[in-house]
Amino acid sequence: MRRFTALLLLAACCTSVLAEPPPEPKVERTVAEDDQVRIEELKVRGETKKVTVKNKLTKAPDYEIVVNDAGRESAGGTGTGLPKSGSGTRVWRVLNF
Repeated sequence: MRRFTALLLLAACCTSVLAEPPPEPKVERTVAEDDQVRIEELKVRGETKKVTVKNKLTKAPDYEIVVNDAGRESAGGTGTGLPKSGSGTRVWRVLNF
């Protein structure tokens, strides 16, 4: 009888843990703007994922800054073929689908 009670108690604890969905990640979108450029930044869980720079004065194309993932950096580089830098690398989109 004790085994059965312990088994029921264990099953009740496990189902309550499994029933709770994981919390949604905190997503922040910030925009910094002046007379020349507009900078849009996307952060997920406090980590910058995407930075887009839009030029207002000239017809220069918008570009994105690929932010290096701090968790994946190694002593030899980023592993993505991009140079190791604290600020990221500029990338221009050529084709949009």
